[in-house]
Amino acid sequence: MTAFQNIVEHEHGTWALAQVMGRLGWDQETTMPRGAAVQRSEEMAALETVLHARRTDPRLGDWLTQAEAPDATGKAILRHAKRSFERNTRVPAKLAAELARVTSVAQGIWAEARARDDVPHFLPTLNQVIALRREEASALADGGSLYDALLADYEPGMTGHEIGAMFDRMRPRLVALREKVLGADRQPAMLTGSFGHDGQMRLSRRLAETFGYDFTRGRLDLAVHPFSSGSGSDVRITTRVSEDDPFNCLYSTIHEVGHACYEQGIDQAYAFSPLANGVSMGVHESQSRIYENQLGRSRAFTGWLFDRMREEFGDLGAKNAEQFYGAVNRVSAGYIRTESDEVQYNLHIMLRFDLERALISGDLQPGDLEAAWNDRFLSDFGVAVDRPSNGMLQDVHWSVGLFGYFPTYALGNVYAGCLMKALRRDLPKVDDDLAAGNLTAATGWLRNGVQRHGGLMEPRDTIAQACGFEPDEEPLLAYLEAKFSDLYAV
Repeated sequence: MTAFQNIVEHEHGTWALAQVMGRLGWDQETTMPRGAAVQRSEEMAALETVLHARRTDPRLGDWLTQAEAPDATGKAILRHAKRSFERNTRVPAKLAAELARVTSVAQGIWAEARARDDVPHFLPTLNQVIALRREEASALADGGSLYDALLADYEPGMTGHEIGAMFDRMRPRLVALREKVLGADRQPAMLTGSFGHDGQMRLSRRLAETFGYDFTRGRLDLAVHPFSSGSGSDVRITTRVSEDDPFNCLYSTIHEVGHACYEQGIDQAYAFSPLANGVSMGVHESQSRIYENQLGRSRAFTGWLFDRMREEFGDLGAKNAEQFYGAVNRVSAGYIRTESDEVQYNLHIMLRFDLERALISGDLQPGDLEAAWNDRFLSDFGVAVDRPSNGMLQDVHWSVGLFGYFPTYALGNVYAGCLMKALRRDLPKVDDDLAAGNLTAATGWLRNGVQRHGGLMEPRDTIAQACGFEPDEEPLLAYLEAKFSDLYAV
Protein backbone atom coordinates (compact mmCIF):
# COMPACT_ATOMS: atom_id res chain seq x y z
CA MET A 1 0.00 0.00 0.00
CA THR A 2 1.01 3.63 -0.42
CA ALA A 3 1.96 5.75 2.56
CA PHE A 4 -1.40 7.53 2.31
CA GLN A 5 -3.30 4.23 2.31
CA ASN A 6 -1.34 3.09 5.35
CA ILE A 7 -2.36 6.28 7.18
CA VAL A 8 -6.01 5.79 6.27
CA GLU A 9 -5.96 2.18 7.52
CA HIS A 10 -4.17 3.16 10.72
CA GLU A 11 -6.58 6.03 11.42
CA HIS A 12 -9.52 3.67 10.85
CA GLY A 13 -8.47 1.51 13.80
CA THR A 14 -7.60 4.48 16.01
CA TRP A 15 -10.96 6.13 15.38
CA ALA A 16 -12.81 2.90 16.21
CA LEU A 17 -10.95 2.47 19.50
CA ALA A 18 -11.60 6.11 20.41
CA GLN A 19 -15.32 5.47 19.96
CA VAL A 20 -15.07 2.53 22.36
CA MET A 21 -13.42 4.79 24.92
CA GLY A 22 -16.18 7.32 24.42
CA ARG A 23 -18.76 4.61 25.07
CA LEU A 24 -17.04 3.83 28.39
CA GLY A 25 -17.40 7.50 29.27
CA TRP A 26 -21.09 7.45 28.35
CA ASP A 27 -21.65 4.38 30.50
CA GLN A 28 -19.83 6.00 33.42
CA GLU A 29 -22.21 8.95 33.42
CA THR A 30 -25.43 7.01 32.86
CA THR A 31 -25.64 3.38 33.99
CA MET A 32 -22.32 2.34 35.55
CA PRO A 33 -22.60 1.12 39.17
CA ARG A 34 -21.23 3.67 41.62
CA GLY A 35 -18.83 1.12 43.06
CA ALA A 36 -17.14 0.56 39.70
CA ALA A 37 -15.40 3.96 39.55
CA VAL A 38 -11.90 2.77 40.51
CA GLN A 39 -12.02 -0.20 38.15
CA ARG A 40 -13.31 2.04 35.35
CA SER A 41 -10.41 4.44 35.88
CA GLU A 42 -7.96 1.58 35.29
CA GLU A 43 -9.87 0.49 32.19
CA MET A 44 -9.77 4.03 30.82
CA ALA A 45 -6.06 4.34 31.56
CA ALA A 46 -5.33 1.03 29.83
CA LEU A 47 -7.28 1.99 26.72
CA GLU A 48 -5.69 5.44 26.66
CA THR A 49 -2.27 3.73 26.70
CA VAL A 50 -3.25 1.74 23.61
CA LEU A 51 -4.63 4.82 21.86
CA HIS A 52 -1.57 6.89 22.70
CA ALA A 53 0.69 4.17 21.28
CA ARG A 54 -1.29 4.18 18.02
CA ARG A 55 -1.29 7.97 17.82
CA THR A 56 2.50 8.12 18.30
CA ASP A 57 3.44 5.04 16.27
CA PRO A 58 6.80 5.85 14.58
CA ARG A 59 5.49 4.32 11.36
CA LEU A 60 2.84 7.03 11.29
CA GLY A 61 5.57 9.67 11.33
CA ASP A 62 7.34 7.96 8.43
CA TRP A 63 4.15 7.67 6.41
CA LEU A 64 3.31 11.34 6.99
CA THR A 65 6.64 12.41 5.51
CA GLN A 66 6.03 10.26 2.43
CA ALA A 67 2.28 10.54 1.87
CA GLU A 68 0.71 12.33 -1.07
CA ALA A 69 -2.98 13.17 -0.89
CA PRO A 70 -5.05 12.10 -3.91
CA ASP A 71 -7.64 14.90 -3.51
CA ALA A 72 -9.01 17.60 -1.19
CA THR A 73 -10.45 15.01 1.18
CA GLY A 74 -7.08 13.30 1.38
CA LYS A 75 -5.37 16.61 2.13
CA ALA A 76 -7.79 17.17 5.02
CA ILE A 77 -7.11 13.67 6.36
CA LEU A 78 -3.36 14.33 6.26
CA ARG A 79 -3.83 17.70 7.96
CA HIS A 80 -5.66 16.12 10.88
CA ALA A 81 -3.34 13.14 11.08
CA LYS A 82 -0.26 15.34 11.13
CA ARG A 83 -1.71 17.67 13.77
CA SER A 84 -2.66 14.72 15.96
CA PHE A 85 0.71 13.01 15.56
CA GLU A 86 2.70 16.13 16.35
CA ARG A 87 0.63 16.88 19.45
CA ASN A 88 0.56 13.33 20.79
CA THR A 89 4.29 12.71 20.31
CA ARG A 90 4.94 15.65 22.63
CA VAL A 91 2.96 14.04 25.47
CA PRO A 92 4.61 11.10 27.28
CA ALA A 93 2.54 7.92 27.28
CA LYS A 94 2.72 7.71 31.08
CA LEU A 95 1.24 11.20 31.40
CA ALA A 96 -1.58 10.44 28.93
CA ALA A 97 -2.51 7.30 30.88
CA GLU A 98 -2.34 9.10 34.23
CA LEU A 99 -4.61 11.86 32.94
CA ALA A 100 -7.18 9.29 31.81
CA ARG A 101 -7.01 7.47 35.15
CA VAL A 102 -7.19 10.55 37.38
CA THR A 103 -9.94 12.35 35.47
CA SER A 104 -12.06 9.20 35.44
CA VAL A 105 -11.93 9.02 39.25
CA ALA A 106 -12.17 12.80 39.62
CA GLN A 107 -15.57 12.90 37.99
CA GLY A 108 -17.07 10.79 40.77
CA ILE A 109 -15.33 12.80 43.49
CA TRP A 110 -16.68 16.02 41.96
CA ALA A 111 -20.21 14.57 41.90
CA GLU A 112 -19.94 13.66 45.59
CA ALA A 113 -18.59 17.11 46.49
CA ARG A 114 -21.32 18.82 44.49
CA ALA A 115 -24.04 16.77 46.16
CA ARG A 116 -22.63 17.63 49.61
CA ASP A 117 -21.58 21.22 48.85
CA ASP A 118 -18.16 20.17 50.06
CA VAL A 119 -15.36 22.09 48.33
CA PRO A 120 -12.54 20.68 50.54
CA HIS A 121 -13.53 17.17 49.43
CA PHE A 122 -12.86 18.14 45.81
CA LEU A 123 -9.79 20.37 46.15
CA PRO A 124 -7.06 17.68 46.39
CA THR A 125 -8.38 16.06 43.22
CA LEU A 126 -8.71 19.41 41.44
CA ASN A 127 -5.11 20.21 42.37
CA GLN A 128 -4.02 16.91 40.86
CA VAL A 129 -6.00 17.43 37.64
CA ILE A 130 -4.67 20.95 37.15
CA ALA A 131 -1.09 19.84 37.80
CA LEU A 132 -1.40 17.10 35.18
CA ARG A 133 -2.99 19.40 32.62
CA ARG A 134 -0.31 22.04 33.19
CA GLU A 135 2.32 19.35 32.68
CA GLU A 136 0.64 18.33 29.45
CA ALA A 137 0.35 21.97 28.34
CA SER A 138 4.06 22.50 29.01
CA ALA A 139 4.86 19.53 26.78
CA LEU A 140 2.63 20.90 24.02
CA ALA A 141 3.34 24.62 24.21
CA ASP A 142 7.04 24.52 23.30
CA GLY A 143 7.64 27.68 25.31
CA GLY A 144 4.40 29.36 24.25
CA SER A 145 1.13 29.93 26.10
CA LEU A 146 0.06 26.99 28.26
CA TYR A 147 -3.58 27.93 27.89
CA ASP A 148 -3.39 28.19 24.10
CA ALA A 149 -1.86 24.70 24.01
CA LEU A 150 -4.93 23.33 25.79
CA LEU A 151 -7.40 25.46 23.82
CA ALA A 152 -6.05 23.93 20.59
CA ASP A 153 -7.55 20.58 21.63
CA TYR A 154 -11.01 22.07 21.29
CA GLU A 155 -10.71 24.99 18.85
CA PRO A 156 -7.71 24.67 16.52
CA GLY A 157 -6.44 27.99 15.23
CA MET A 158 -7.91 30.08 18.06
CA THR A 159 -5.94 31.77 20.85
CA GLY A 160 -6.84 32.95 24.31
CA HIS A 161 -5.90 36.49 23.30
CA GLU A 162 -8.38 36.47 20.39
CA ILE A 163 -11.15 35.08 22.58
CA GLY A 164 -10.39 37.57 25.35
CA ALA A 165 -10.58 40.46 22.88
CA MET A 166 -13.90 39.20 21.53
CA PHE A 167 -15.29 38.87 25.06
CA ASP A 168 -14.15 42.41 25.85
CA ARG A 169 -16.16 43.65 22.87
CA MET A 170 -19.23 41.63 23.81
CA ARG A 171 -19.38 42.21 27.56
CA PRO A 172 -20.51 45.88 27.63
CA ARG A 173 -23.44 45.29 25.29
CA LEU A 174 -24.51 42.12 27.12
CA VAL A 175 -24.37 43.84 30.51
CA ALA A 176 -26.31 46.84 29.19
CA LEU A 177 -28.99 44.56 27.70
CA ARG A 178 -29.28 42.56 30.92
CA GLU A 179 -29.72 45.72 33.00
CA LYS A 180 -32.41 47.05 30.64
CA VAL A 181 -34.29 43.75 30.65
CA LEU A 182 -34.15 43.10 34.39
CA GLY A 183 -35.27 46.68 35.04
CA ALA A 184 -38.15 46.58 32.57
CA ASP A 185 -41.75 47.10 33.65
CA ARG A 186 -42.84 44.11 31.57
CA GLN A 187 -41.68 40.85 33.21
CA PRO A 188 -42.92 37.53 31.78
CA ALA A 189 -44.40 35.10 34.27
CA MET A 190 -43.13 31.60 34.94
CA LEU A 191 -45.21 28.53 34.15
CA THR A 192 -47.36 26.93 36.82
CA GLY A 193 -48.65 23.39 36.95
CA SER A 194 -47.49 19.83 37.34
CA PHE A 195 -44.83 18.51 34.99
CA GLY A 196 -44.34 14.82 35.63
CA HIS A 197 -41.19 12.88 34.80
CA ASP A 198 -42.82 10.57 32.26
CA GLY A 199 -44.51 13.42 30.43
CA GLN A 200 -41.27 15.35 30.13
CA MET A 201 -39.47 12.33 28.72
CA ARG A 202 -42.25 11.62 26.22
CA LEU A 203 -42.15 15.20 24.99
CA SER A 204 -38.35 15.13 24.92
CA ARG A 205 -38.40 12.16 22.59
CA ARG A 206 -40.93 13.91 20.37
CA LEU A 207 -38.81 17.05 20.25
CA ALA A 208 -35.71 15.03 19.42
CA GLU A 209 -37.50 13.46 16.46
CA THR A 210 -38.94 16.83 15.40
CA PHE A 211 -35.42 18.26 15.20
CA GLY A 212 -34.23 15.32 13.10
CA TYR A 213 -32.52 13.01 15.62
CA ASP A 214 -32.35 9.44 14.32
CA PHE A 215 -33.25 7.05 17.14
CA THR A 216 -32.20 4.05 15.07
CA ARG A 217 -28.64 5.33 15.55
CA GLY A 218 -29.02 6.77 19.04
CA ARG A 219 -30.81 6.74 22.37
CA LEU A 220 -31.97 9.15 25.07
CA ASP A 221 -30.99 8.60 28.72
CA LEU A 222 -30.71 10.55 31.96
CA ALA A 223 -27.53 12.09 33.39
CA VAL A 224 -26.60 14.57 36.10
CA HIS A 225 -25.06 16.83 33.46
CA PRO A 226 -26.66 16.43 29.99
CA PHE A 227 -24.26 15.52 27.19
CA SER A 228 -23.99 13.95 23.75
CA SER A 229 -21.60 11.10 23.01
CA GLY A 230 -20.42 9.23 19.95
CA SER A 231 -20.29 9.67 16.21
CA GLY A 232 -21.31 7.89 13.03
CA SER A 233 -23.95 5.24 13.61
CA ASP A 234 -23.95 5.38 17.43
CA VAL A 235 -24.65 8.87 18.76
CA ARG A 236 -26.26 9.02 22.20
CA ILE A 237 -27.84 11.91 24.09
CA THR A 238 -28.83 12.52 27.70
CA THR A 239 -31.06 14.97 29.53
CA ARG A 240 -32.20 15.57 33.09
CA VAL A 241 -35.63 16.09 34.65
CA SER A 242 -36.79 18.66 37.18
CA GLU A 243 -40.52 18.35 37.81
CA ASP A 244 -40.66 22.04 38.77
CA ASP A 245 -38.95 23.19 35.55
CA PRO A 246 -39.86 21.35 32.34
CA PHE A 247 -37.75 23.70 30.20
CA ASN A 248 -34.60 22.32 31.85
CA CYS A 249 -35.36 18.91 30.38
CA LEU A 250 -36.87 19.95 27.06
CA TYR A 251 -34.25 22.49 26.05
CA SER A 252 -31.38 20.35 27.31
CA THR A 253 -32.72 17.68 24.98
CA ILE A 254 -32.92 20.06 22.01
CA HIS A 255 -29.40 21.30 22.79
CA GLU A 256 -27.93 17.80 22.83
CA VAL A 257 -29.88 16.90 19.69
CA GLY A 258 -28.04 19.72 17.95
CA HIS A 259 -24.73 18.10 18.87
CA ALA A 260 -25.98 14.65 17.92
CA CYS A 261 -27.44 15.70 14.57
CA TYR A 262 -24.06 17.20 13.68
CA GLU A 263 -22.41 13.83 14.25
CA GLN A 264 -25.21 11.89 12.56
CA GLY A 265 -25.14 14.29 9.61
CA ILE A 266 -21.46 13.89 8.70
CA ASP A 267 -20.92 12.42 5.25
CA GLN A 268 -20.71 8.63 5.62
CA ALA A 269 -17.80 8.62 3.15
CA TYR A 270 -15.69 10.03 6.01
CA ALA A 271 -16.50 7.14 8.39
CA PHE A 272 -13.57 5.84 10.49
CA SER A 273 -11.36 8.74 9.41
CA PRO A 274 -10.20 11.95 11.13
CA LEU A 275 -12.99 13.74 9.24
CA ALA A 276 -15.73 11.65 10.87
CA ASN A 277 -16.24 13.98 13.85
CA GLY A 278 -17.26 17.59 14.28
CA VAL A 279 -14.36 19.86 13.36
CA SER A 280 -14.21 21.76 16.67
CA MET A 281 -16.17 22.34 19.84
CA GLY A 282 -17.01 25.89 18.74
CA VAL A 283 -18.61 24.63 15.54
CA HIS A 284 -20.23 21.80 17.50
CA GLU A 285 -21.70 24.29 19.94
CA SER A 286 -23.00 26.39 17.05
CA GLN A 287 -25.27 23.50 16.16
CA SER A 288 -26.54 22.85 19.67
CA ARG A 289 -27.13 26.55 20.35
CA ILE A 290 -28.92 27.32 17.08
CA TYR A 291 -31.17 24.29 17.60
CA GLU A 292 -31.89 25.27 21.20
CA ASN A 293 -32.16 29.05 20.92
CA GLN A 294 -32.57 30.67 17.52
CA LEU A 295 -34.87 27.86 16.38
CA GLY A 296 -36.19 26.26 19.57
CA ARG A 297 -36.86 29.47 21.54
CA SER A 298 -38.19 31.46 18.60
CA ARG A 299 -41.67 32.98 18.79
CA ALA A 300 -42.75 30.81 15.87
CA PHE A 301 -41.61 27.48 17.29
CA THR A 302 -42.73 28.14 20.86
CA GLY A 303 -46.22 28.71 19.47
CA TRP A 304 -46.18 25.12 18.25
CA LEU A 305 -44.59 23.87 21.46
CA PHE A 306 -47.24 25.65 23.55
CA ASP A 307 -49.92 23.37 22.10
CA ARG A 308 -47.80 20.25 22.61
CA MET A 309 -47.15 21.23 26.25
CA ARG A 310 -50.87 21.69 26.91
CA GLU A 311 -51.59 18.32 25.36
CA GLU A 312 -49.09 16.68 27.71
CA PHE A 313 -49.50 18.66 30.93
CA GLY A 314 -52.82 20.52 30.78
CA ASP A 315 -52.99 24.03 32.22
CA LEU A 316 -49.58 25.75 32.17
CA GLY A 317 -50.54 29.06 33.73
CA ALA A 318 -49.89 30.76 30.37
CA LYS A 319 -53.08 32.04 28.73
CA ASN A 320 -51.77 32.06 25.19
CA ALA A 321 -48.75 31.36 22.98
CA GLU A 322 -47.33 34.85 23.50
CA GLN A 323 -47.25 34.43 27.29
CA PHE A 324 -45.67 31.02 26.79
CA TYR A 325 -43.01 32.58 24.54
CA GLY A 326 -42.26 35.02 27.35
CA ALA A 327 -41.96 32.19 29.87
CA VAL A 328 -39.56 30.25 27.61
CA ASN A 329 -37.32 33.31 27.20
CA ARG A 330 -37.68 34.78 30.68
CA VAL A 331 -34.54 36.54 31.96
CA SER A 332 -33.91 36.22 35.68
CA ALA A 333 -31.08 36.29 38.16
CA GLY A 334 -29.69 32.79 38.71
CA TYR A 335 -26.58 30.81 39.44
CA ILE A 336 -26.55 27.91 36.99
CA ARG A 337 -24.93 28.25 33.57
CA THR A 338 -26.91 25.45 31.93
CA GLU A 339 -30.19 27.02 33.07
CA SER A 340 -29.22 30.55 32.07
CA ASP A 341 -31.13 32.61 29.55
CA GLU A 342 -29.64 33.78 26.26
CA VAL A 343 -28.87 37.27 27.57
CA GLN A 344 -26.70 36.13 30.47
CA TYR A 345 -25.28 32.82 29.23
CA ASN A 346 -22.14 34.25 27.68
CA LEU A 347 -21.36 36.18 30.86
CA HIS A 348 -21.17 32.82 32.65
CA ILE A 349 -18.64 31.67 30.08
CA MET A 350 -16.54 34.81 30.40
CA LEU A 351 -16.27 34.25 34.14
CA ARG A 352 -15.06 30.67 33.69
CA PHE A 353 -12.69 31.64 30.89
CA ASP A 354 -10.90 34.22 33.03
CA LEU A 355 -10.70 31.91 36.06
CA GLU A 356 -9.40 28.88 34.17
CA ARG A 357 -6.76 30.93 32.35
CA ALA A 358 -5.56 32.12 35.75
CA LEU A 359 -5.54 28.55 37.10
CA ILE A 360 -3.45 27.28 34.19
CA SER A 361 -1.03 30.21 34.30
CA GLY A 362 -0.59 29.78 38.06
CA ASP A 363 -1.93 33.27 38.85
CA LEU A 364 -4.81 31.63 40.74
CA GLN A 365 -4.36 28.68 43.08
CA PRO A 366 -7.10 26.02 43.38
CA GLY A 367 -7.49 26.74 47.07
CA ASP A 368 -8.45 30.31 46.23
CA LEU A 369 -10.85 29.39 43.43
CA GLU A 370 -14.04 29.42 45.50
CA ALA A 371 -13.43 32.93 46.82
CA ALA A 372 -12.39 34.17 43.37
CA TRP A 373 -15.50 32.63 41.80
CA ASN A 374 -17.83 34.12 44.42
CA ASP A 375 -16.27 37.59 44.16
CA ARG A 376 -16.45 37.58 40.38
CA PHE A 377 -20.01 36.25 40.32
CA LEU A 378 -21.20 38.98 42.68
CA SER A 379 -19.46 41.58 40.55
CA ASP A 380 -20.79 40.26 37.22
CA PHE A 381 -24.30 39.19 38.22
CA GLY A 382 -25.09 41.23 41.31
CA VAL A 383 -25.98 38.11 43.29
CA ALA A 384 -24.01 36.44 46.10
CA VAL A 385 -23.39 32.72 45.60
CA ASP A 386 -25.33 30.87 48.30
CA ARG A 387 -23.60 27.46 48.13
CA PRO A 388 -20.78 25.75 46.20
CA SER A 389 -23.10 23.63 44.05
CA ASN A 390 -24.40 26.93 42.69
CA GLY A 391 -20.84 28.20 42.34
CA MET A 392 -17.52 26.57 41.52
CA LEU A 393 -18.87 23.01 41.87
CA GLN A 394 -21.73 23.35 39.38
CA ASP A 395 -19.86 22.22 36.23
CA VAL A 396 -18.22 18.87 35.56
CA HIS A 397 -15.63 20.25 33.13
CA TRP A 398 -12.68 21.04 35.38
CA SER A 399 -12.97 17.73 37.22
CA VAL A 400 -12.37 15.89 33.95
CA GLY A 401 -9.59 18.22 32.84
CA LEU A 402 -11.45 20.15 30.14
CA PHE A 403 -9.44 23.36 30.47
CA GLY A 404 -9.81 25.40 27.30
CA TYR A 405 -13.27 23.97 26.61
CA PHE A 406 -15.49 26.66 28.18
CA PRO A 407 -14.81 29.51 25.72
CA THR A 408 -16.00 27.34 22.86
CA TYR A 409 -19.54 27.62 24.26
CA ALA A 410 -19.55 31.37 23.69
CA LEU A 411 -17.74 30.99 20.37
CA GLY A 412 -20.51 28.56 19.39
CA ASN A 413 -23.10 31.23 20.20
CA VAL A 414 -21.22 33.69 17.98
CA TYR A 415 -21.14 31.15 15.14
CA ALA A 416 -24.84 30.37 15.68
CA GLY A 417 -25.70 34.06 15.34
CA CYS A 418 -23.92 34.14 11.99
CA LEU A 419 -25.56 30.95 10.80
CA MET A 420 -29.05 32.13 11.72
CA LYS A 421 -28.51 35.38 9.82
CA ALA A 422 -27.54 33.39 6.73
CA LEU A 423 -30.32 30.81 7.25
CA ARG A 424 -32.99 33.54 7.35
CA ARG A 425 -31.48 35.06 4.21
CA ASP A 426 -31.73 31.75 2.36
CA LEU A 427 -35.02 30.53 3.92
CA PRO A 428 -37.25 33.64 4.16
CA LYS A 429 -40.32 31.56 5.12
CA VAL A 430 -38.59 29.62 7.90
CA ASP A 431 -40.93 31.07 10.56
CA ASP A 432 -43.94 29.56 8.79
CA ASP A 433 -42.28 26.15 9.00
CA LEU A 434 -41.33 26.61 12.65
CA ALA A 435 -44.86 27.62 13.56
CA ALA A 436 -46.05 24.30 12.11
CA GLY A 437 -43.40 22.32 14.00
CA ASN A 438 -41.62 21.59 10.72
CA LEU A 439 -37.83 21.78 11.16
CA THR A 440 -36.98 19.97 7.92
CA ALA A 441 -35.86 23.00 5.92
CA ALA A 442 -33.91 24.64 8.76
CA THR A 443 -32.08 21.51 9.90
CA GLY A 444 -31.54 20.49 6.29
CA TRP A 445 -29.86 23.84 5.62
CA LEU A 446 -27.56 23.26 8.60
CA ARG A 447 -26.83 19.70 7.58
CA ASN A 448 -25.89 20.72 4.06
CA GLY A 449 -23.96 23.85 5.04
CA VAL A 450 -22.15 22.65 8.15
CA GLN A 451 -22.78 19.14 9.40
CA ARG A 452 -22.03 16.98 6.38
CA HIS A 453 -18.51 18.41 6.07
CA GLY A 454 -17.29 17.00 9.40
CA GLY A 455 -13.61 17.83 9.69
CA LEU A 456 -13.07 18.64 6.01
CA MET A 457 -12.32 22.33 6.59
CA GLU A 458 -10.84 24.36 9.42
CA PRO A 459 -13.43 25.54 12.00
CA ARG A 460 -13.70 29.17 10.97
CA ASP A 461 -13.72 28.24 7.28
CA THR A 462 -16.61 25.84 7.90
CA ILE A 463 -18.75 28.67 9.26
CA ALA A 464 -17.61 31.19 6.66
CA GLN A 465 -18.50 28.87 3.78
CA ALA A 466 -21.93 28.12 5.21
CA CYS A 467 -22.70 31.80 5.82
CA GLY A 468 -21.00 33.41 2.85
CA PHE A 469 -19.23 35.88 5.14
CA GLU A 470 -16.54 35.85 7.80
CA PRO A 471 -17.95 35.21 11.28
CA ASP A 472 -17.87 37.77 14.08
CA GLU A 473 -19.95 38.60 17.16
CA GLU A 474 -22.17 41.32 15.61
CA PRO A 475 -25.00 39.07 14.30
CA LEU A 476 -25.37 37.42 17.72
CA LEU A 477 -25.45 40.72 19.61
CA ALA A 478 -27.90 42.24 17.13
CA TYR A 479 -30.16 39.18 17.42
CA LEU A 480 -30.15 39.31 21.23
CA GLU A 481 -30.78 43.06 21.38
CA ALA A 482 -33.66 42.87 18.90
CA LYS A 483 -35.30 39.81 20.47
CA PHE A 484 -35.19 40.89 24.10
CA SER A 485 -35.86 44.58 23.50
CA ASP A 486 -39.06 43.47 21.76
CA LEU A 487 -39.99 40.88 24.39
CA TYR A 488 -39.43 43.25 27.32
CA ALA A 489 -40.57 46.45 25.53
CA VAL A 490 -37.32 48.30 26.29
